[in-house]
Amino acid sequence: MSERFITSTLNRKDGSSDNLLRPSRFADFPGQDDAKDLLELMVRAAAGRNEPLEHILLSGPPGLGKTSLAYIIANEKECTLKSSSGPAIEKPGDLAGLLTSLSEGDILFIDEIHRLNPVVEEYLYSAMEDFFIDIVLEQGPGARSVRLNIPHFTLLGATTRQGMLSAPLRSRFAVNVRLDYYDDTSLVEIIKRSARILETDIDEDGALELARRCRGTPRIANNLLRMARNYAQVKADSQITAQVAAKAVNMLKIDPDGLDDIDNRILEAIICNFNGGPVGVKNISVTVGEEEGTLEEVYEPFLIQKGYLVRTPRGRIATPKAYQKLGIAGRKSKDSNDQMNLF
Repeated sequence: MSERFITSTLNRKDGSSDNLLRPSRFADFPGQDDAKDLLELMVRAAAGRNEPLEHILLSGPPGLGKTSLAYIIANEKECTLKSSSGPAIEKPGDLAGLLTSLSEGDILFIDEIHRLNPVVEEYLYSAMEDFFIDIVLEQGPGARSVRLNIPHFTLLGATTRQGMLSAPLRSRFAVNVRLDYYDDTSLVEIIKRSARILETDIDEDGALELARRCRGTPRIANNLLRMARNYAQVKADSQITAQVAAKAVNMLKIDPDGLDDIDNRILEAIICNFNGGPVGVKNISVTVGEEEGTLEEVYEPFLIQKGYLVRTPRGRIATPKAYQKLGIAGRKSKDSNDQMNLF
Protein backbone atom coordinates (compact mmCIF):
# COMPACT_ATOMS: atom_id res chain seq x y z
CA MET A 1 0.00 0.00 0.00
CA SER A 2 1.56 3.23 -1.08
CA GLU A 3 1.65 6.02 1.48
CA ARG A 4 -0.85 8.74 0.77
CA PHE A 5 -1.49 11.85 2.81
CA ILE A 6 -5.10 13.00 3.10
CA THR A 7 -5.45 16.76 3.26
CA SER A 8 -8.61 18.42 4.47
CA THR A 9 -10.52 20.89 2.35
CA LEU A 10 -11.56 22.94 5.39
CA ASN A 11 -9.84 24.60 8.31
CA ARG A 12 -6.36 23.25 7.68
CA LYS A 13 -3.14 24.95 6.64
CA ASP A 14 -0.78 22.85 4.57
CA GLY A 15 2.91 22.83 5.40
CA SER A 16 2.66 23.87 9.06
CA SER A 17 5.01 22.25 11.57
CA ASP A 18 2.06 20.61 13.33
CA ASN A 19 1.08 18.84 10.12
CA LEU A 20 4.71 17.89 9.53
CA LEU A 21 4.88 16.11 12.89
CA ARG A 22 1.46 14.49 12.57
CA PRO A 23 1.79 10.70 12.00
CA SER A 24 0.10 9.25 8.94
CA ARG A 25 -0.04 5.55 9.90
CA PHE A 26 -1.03 3.57 12.99
CA ALA A 27 2.53 2.20 13.07
CA ASP A 28 3.86 5.74 13.55
CA PHE A 29 1.46 6.50 16.41
CA PRO A 30 3.04 5.47 19.76
CA GLY A 31 0.86 4.75 22.79
CA GLN A 32 -2.93 4.42 23.12
CA ASP A 33 -2.56 0.73 22.24
CA ASP A 34 -6.13 -0.34 23.07
CA ALA A 35 -7.69 2.51 21.11
CA LYS A 36 -5.28 2.02 18.23
CA ASP A 37 -5.95 -1.74 18.02
CA LEU A 38 -9.71 -1.18 17.98
CA LEU A 39 -9.56 1.47 15.25
CA GLU A 40 -7.13 -0.53 13.14
CA LEU A 41 -9.41 -3.57 13.37
CA MET A 42 -12.42 -1.51 12.27
CA VAL A 43 -10.52 0.01 9.35
CA ARG A 44 -9.23 -3.34 8.11
CA ALA A 45 -12.65 -4.98 8.42
CA ALA A 46 -14.40 -2.17 6.54
CA ALA A 47 -11.72 -2.15 3.84
CA GLY A 48 -12.01 -5.92 3.47
CA ARG A 49 -15.77 -5.63 2.88
CA ASN A 50 -15.30 -2.51 0.72
CA GLU A 51 -17.78 -0.68 2.94
CA PRO A 52 -17.72 2.71 4.68
CA LEU A 53 -16.57 2.76 8.28
CA GLU A 54 -19.09 2.95 11.08
CA HIS A 55 -19.44 6.29 12.87
CA ILE A 56 -16.74 6.84 15.51
CA LEU A 57 -16.52 9.23 18.47
CA LEU A 58 -13.04 10.16 19.74
CA SER A 59 -12.97 11.69 23.21
CA GLY A 60 -10.37 12.79 25.72
CA PRO A 61 -8.40 15.82 26.93
CA PRO A 62 -6.88 18.25 24.42
CA GLY A 63 -3.63 17.39 22.64
CA LEU A 64 -3.77 13.59 22.89
CA GLY A 65 -4.08 12.85 19.16
CA LYS A 66 -7.78 12.80 18.27
CA THR A 67 -7.25 14.80 15.08
CA SER A 68 -4.14 12.77 14.23
CA LEU A 69 -6.11 9.54 14.56
CA ALA A 70 -8.82 10.91 12.28
CA TYR A 71 -6.28 11.55 9.53
CA ILE A 72 -4.60 8.18 10.15
CA ILE A 73 -7.96 6.44 9.75
CA ALA A 74 -8.51 8.22 6.43
CA ASN A 75 -5.02 7.31 5.22
CA GLU A 76 -5.33 3.66 6.23
CA LYS A 77 -8.81 3.41 4.71
CA GLU A 78 -7.57 5.24 1.59
CA CYS A 79 -10.53 7.58 1.50
CA THR A 80 -11.00 11.35 1.49
CA LEU A 81 -11.45 13.24 4.74
CA LYS A 82 -13.16 16.60 5.03
CA SER A 83 -12.95 18.42 8.33
CA SER A 84 -14.74 21.18 10.16
CA SER A 85 -15.54 22.07 13.76
CA GLY A 86 -18.72 22.30 15.78
CA PRO A 87 -18.76 26.12 16.16
CA ALA A 88 -18.08 26.58 12.42
CA ILE A 89 -21.28 24.80 11.39
CA GLU A 90 -23.72 27.52 12.39
CA LYS A 91 -26.86 26.55 10.47
CA PRO A 92 -28.38 23.52 8.71
CA GLY A 93 -27.36 24.91 5.33
CA ASP A 94 -23.69 24.73 6.35
CA LEU A 95 -24.11 21.07 7.28
CA ALA A 96 -26.01 20.35 4.06
CA GLY A 97 -23.18 21.85 2.04
CA LEU A 98 -20.64 19.61 3.77
CA LEU A 99 -22.69 16.44 3.46
CA THR A 100 -23.65 16.87 -0.18
CA SER A 101 -20.01 17.46 -1.12
CA LEU A 102 -19.04 14.00 0.15
CA SER A 103 -18.60 10.93 -2.02
CA GLU A 104 -19.39 7.33 -1.14
CA GLY A 105 -17.19 6.15 1.76
CA ASP A 106 -15.76 9.60 2.58
CA ILE A 107 -15.11 10.69 6.15
CA LEU A 108 -16.51 13.87 7.68
CA PHE A 109 -14.47 14.90 10.71
CA ILE A 110 -16.11 17.35 13.13
CA ASP A 111 -13.82 18.59 15.90
CA GLU A 112 -15.36 19.85 19.15
CA ILE A 113 -18.59 18.20 18.10
CA HIS A 114 -20.15 18.91 21.51
CA ARG A 115 -20.35 22.58 20.47
CA LEU A 116 -22.68 21.94 17.54
CA ASN A 117 -25.80 24.10 17.34
CA PRO A 118 -28.69 21.93 18.66
CA VAL A 119 -30.69 22.63 15.49
CA VAL A 120 -27.79 21.46 13.33
CA GLU A 121 -27.32 18.42 15.54
CA GLU A 122 -30.87 17.26 14.88
CA TYR A 123 -30.19 17.22 11.14
CA LEU A 124 -27.27 14.88 11.80
CA TYR A 125 -29.57 12.18 13.20
CA SER A 126 -31.17 11.24 9.89
CA ALA A 127 -27.89 11.77 8.07
CA MET A 128 -26.06 9.30 10.30
CA GLU A 129 -28.78 6.63 10.33
CA ASP A 130 -30.65 6.89 7.02
CA PHE A 131 -28.29 9.05 4.92
CA PHE A 132 -30.68 11.84 4.06
CA ILE A 133 -31.53 15.28 5.39
CA ASP A 134 -34.75 17.27 5.05
CA ILE A 135 -34.15 20.95 4.41
CA VAL A 136 -37.04 23.39 4.96
CA LEU A 137 -37.18 26.10 2.30
CA GLU A 138 -38.80 29.46 2.92
CA GLN A 139 -41.13 30.18 5.85
CA GLY A 140 -44.83 30.50 6.63
CA PRO A 141 -47.60 29.05 4.42
CA GLY A 142 -45.25 28.69 1.45
CA ALA A 143 -42.69 26.64 3.39
CA ARG A 144 -41.75 23.31 1.84
CA SER A 145 -39.40 20.50 2.72
CA VAL A 146 -36.80 19.13 0.31
CA ARG A 147 -35.18 15.77 0.97
CA LEU A 148 -31.51 15.52 0.06
CA ASN A 149 -30.05 12.05 -0.26
CA ILE A 150 -26.41 11.86 0.73
CA PRO A 151 -23.78 9.17 0.08
CA HIS A 152 -22.99 6.63 2.75
CA PHE A 153 -20.30 8.37 4.75
CA THR A 154 -18.50 8.04 8.08
CA LEU A 155 -18.84 10.69 10.77
CA LEU A 156 -15.76 11.03 12.95
CA GLY A 157 -16.50 13.24 15.94
CA ALA A 158 -13.91 14.53 18.39
CA THR A 159 -14.72 16.04 21.76
CA THR A 160 -12.97 17.12 24.94
CA ARG A 161 -16.31 17.22 26.81
CA GLN A 162 -18.12 13.97 26.14
CA GLY A 163 -20.63 14.70 28.90
CA MET A 164 -21.89 17.72 26.93
CA LEU A 165 -22.99 15.55 24.01
CA SER A 166 -26.71 14.87 23.91
CA ALA A 167 -27.74 11.25 24.46
CA PRO A 168 -29.39 10.92 21.00
CA LEU A 169 -26.19 12.03 19.23
CA ARG A 170 -23.88 9.95 21.42
CA SER A 171 -25.96 6.80 20.86
CA ARG A 172 -25.62 7.09 17.08
CA PHE A 173 -21.87 6.46 17.18
CA ALA A 174 -20.99 2.79 16.82
CA VAL A 175 -17.96 3.09 19.10
CA ASN A 176 -16.64 5.63 21.57
CA VAL A 177 -12.84 5.65 21.72
CA ARG A 178 -11.45 7.34 24.82
CA LEU A 179 -7.85 8.59 24.78
CA ASP A 180 -5.90 8.84 28.03
CA TYR A 181 -2.71 10.63 29.01
CA TYR A 182 0.50 9.01 27.74
CA ASP A 183 3.20 7.33 29.80
CA ASP A 184 6.82 8.48 29.68
CA THR A 185 7.92 5.58 27.44
CA SER A 186 5.44 6.49 24.70
CA LEU A 187 6.26 10.19 25.03
CA VAL A 188 9.98 9.52 24.61
CA GLU A 189 9.19 7.71 21.35
CA ILE A 190 7.07 10.64 20.19
CA ILE A 191 9.75 13.20 21.07
CA LYS A 192 12.52 11.23 19.36
CA ARG A 193 10.39 10.80 16.22
CA SER A 194 9.58 14.52 16.15
CA ALA A 195 13.26 15.35 16.69
CA ARG A 196 14.21 13.25 13.66
CA ILE A 197 11.63 15.05 11.51
CA LEU A 198 12.83 18.45 12.76
CA GLU A 199 16.47 17.34 12.25
CA THR A 200 17.23 18.04 15.89
CA ASP A 201 19.93 16.25 17.88
CA ILE A 202 18.52 14.93 21.19
CA ASP A 203 19.81 12.17 23.42
CA GLU A 204 17.80 9.66 25.46
CA ASP A 205 18.08 11.62 28.70
CA GLY A 206 17.03 14.83 26.99
CA ALA A 207 13.94 13.15 25.54
CA LEU A 208 13.08 11.69 28.94
CA GLU A 209 13.43 15.07 30.63
CA LEU A 210 10.94 16.59 28.17
CA ALA A 211 8.61 13.60 28.52
CA ARG A 212 8.43 14.04 32.31
CA ARG A 213 7.41 17.68 31.98
CA CYS A 214 4.78 17.56 29.24
CA ARG A 215 1.71 16.54 31.30
CA GLY A 216 1.34 13.25 29.43
CA THR A 217 0.34 15.18 26.28
CA PRO A 218 2.07 14.81 22.87
CA ARG A 219 1.09 18.31 21.74
CA ILE A 220 2.84 19.81 24.76
CA ALA A 221 5.79 17.44 24.26
CA ASN A 222 6.28 18.74 20.71
CA ASN A 223 5.99 22.34 21.91
CA LEU A 224 8.62 21.72 24.57
CA LEU A 225 10.84 20.07 21.98
CA ARG A 226 10.65 23.17 19.80
CA MET A 227 11.55 25.34 22.80
CA ALA A 228 14.47 23.05 23.67
CA ARG A 229 15.62 23.16 20.03
CA ASN A 230 15.64 26.97 20.11
CA TYR A 231 17.56 27.00 23.40
CA ALA A 232 20.07 24.41 22.20
CA GLN A 233 20.65 26.25 18.94
CA VAL A 234 21.52 29.48 20.72
CA LYS A 235 23.23 28.24 23.88
CA ALA A 236 24.22 24.57 23.57
CA ASP A 237 25.65 23.86 20.11
CA SER A 238 22.26 22.48 18.95
CA GLN A 239 22.59 19.41 21.21
CA ILE A 240 19.62 18.70 23.53
CA THR A 241 20.75 16.90 26.67
CA ALA A 242 18.84 16.48 29.93
CA GLN A 243 20.49 19.62 31.33
CA VAL A 244 19.71 21.67 28.23
CA ALA A 245 16.11 20.41 28.15
CA ALA A 246 15.65 21.29 31.83
CA LYS A 247 17.02 24.82 31.36
CA ALA A 248 14.84 25.40 28.31
CA VAL A 249 11.66 24.21 29.98
CA ASN A 250 12.44 26.14 33.17
CA MET A 251 12.19 29.31 31.09
CA LEU A 252 8.52 28.39 30.52
CA LYS A 253 8.04 28.03 34.30
CA ILE A 254 7.30 24.30 34.03
CA ASP A 255 8.68 22.38 37.00
CA PRO A 256 10.16 18.84 37.00
CA ASP A 257 6.73 17.35 37.79
CA GLY A 258 5.17 18.94 34.71
CA LEU A 259 3.21 21.58 36.63
CA ASP A 260 3.25 25.06 35.14
CA ASP A 261 2.65 28.42 36.79
CA ILE A 262 -1.16 28.13 36.66
CA ASP A 263 -1.12 24.62 38.17
CA ASN A 264 0.91 25.80 41.12
CA ARG A 265 -1.28 28.90 41.53
CA ILE A 266 -4.38 26.68 41.62
CA LEU A 267 -2.90 24.53 44.37
CA GLU A 268 -1.62 27.56 46.27
CA ALA A 269 -5.03 29.26 46.05
CA ILE A 270 -6.87 26.21 47.39
CA ILE A 271 -4.42 25.70 50.23
CA CYS A 272 -3.62 29.27 51.23
CA ASN A 273 -6.81 31.15 50.32
CA PHE A 274 -9.38 28.46 51.09
CA ASN A 275 -7.65 26.41 53.79
CA GLY A 276 -7.23 23.41 51.50
CA GLY A 277 -10.87 23.23 50.43
CA PRO A 278 -13.48 22.20 49.66
CA VAL A 279 -13.87 25.15 47.31
CA GLY A 280 -15.94 25.64 44.16
CA VAL A 281 -14.44 26.09 40.72
CA LYS A 282 -15.90 29.61 40.47
CA ASN A 283 -13.86 30.81 43.43
CA ILE A 284 -10.72 29.18 42.05
CA SER A 285 -11.38 30.77 38.66
CA VAL A 286 -11.62 34.27 40.16
CA THR A 287 -8.54 33.76 42.31
CA VAL A 288 -6.18 32.56 39.56
CA GLY A 289 -7.74 34.58 36.72
CA GLU A 290 -8.65 31.68 34.43
CA GLU A 291 -11.98 30.70 32.85
CA GLU A 292 -13.94 27.95 34.62
CA GLY A 293 -14.05 25.86 31.45
CA THR A 294 -10.27 26.08 31.06
CA LEU A 295 -9.74 24.96 34.64
CA GLU A 296 -12.09 21.98 34.23
CA GLU A 297 -10.85 20.90 30.79
CA VAL A 298 -7.13 21.67 30.88
CA TYR A 299 -5.78 21.91 34.42
CA GLU A 300 -7.95 19.85 36.74
CA PRO A 301 -7.73 16.48 34.89
CA PHE A 302 -3.95 16.45 35.14
CA LEU A 303 -3.88 17.60 38.78
CA ILE A 304 -6.45 14.95 39.71
CA GLN A 305 -4.66 12.21 37.80
CA LYS A 306 -1.36 13.05 39.48
CA GLY A 307 -2.96 13.06 42.93
CA TYR A 308 -2.71 16.76 43.78
CA LEU A 309 -6.43 17.47 43.73
CA VAL A 310 -9.69 15.72 44.61
CA ARG A 311 -13.17 16.56 43.32
CA THR A 312 -15.90 16.05 45.88
CA PRO A 313 -19.62 16.95 45.91
CA ARG A 314 -18.72 19.96 48.07
CA GLY A 315 -15.88 21.25 45.91
CA ARG A 316 -12.16 20.80 45.19
CA ILE A 317 -9.79 19.67 47.94
CA ALA A 318 -5.99 19.74 47.92
CA THR A 319 -4.43 16.39 48.80
CA PRO A 320 -1.46 15.85 51.16
CA LYS A 321 0.70 15.50 48.02
CA ALA A 322 -0.21 19.09 47.09
CA TYR A 323 0.84 20.34 50.53
CA GLN A 324 4.11 18.46 50.16
CA LYS A 325 4.61 19.87 46.66
CA LEU A 326 4.34 23.45 47.93
CA GLY A 327 6.26 22.76 51.13
CA ILE A 328 3.30 23.66 53.34
CA ALA A 329 2.34 21.72 56.46
CA GLY A 330 -0.97 19.93 55.96
CA ARG A 331 -4.01 20.32 58.16
CA LYS A 332 -4.36 17.87 61.03
CA SER A 333 -7.93 18.56 62.08
CA LYS A 334 -10.67 15.92 62.08
CA ASP A 335 -12.71 18.17 59.78
CA SER A 336 -9.96 17.98 57.18
CA ASN A 337 -9.91 14.17 57.33
CA ASP A 338 -13.67 14.05 56.95
CA GLN A 339 -13.51 16.29 53.89
CA MET A 340 -10.89 14.10 52.27
CA ASN A 341 -13.15 11.06 52.75
CA LEU A 342 -16.20 12.49 50.99
CA PHE A 343 -15.81 9.94 48.21
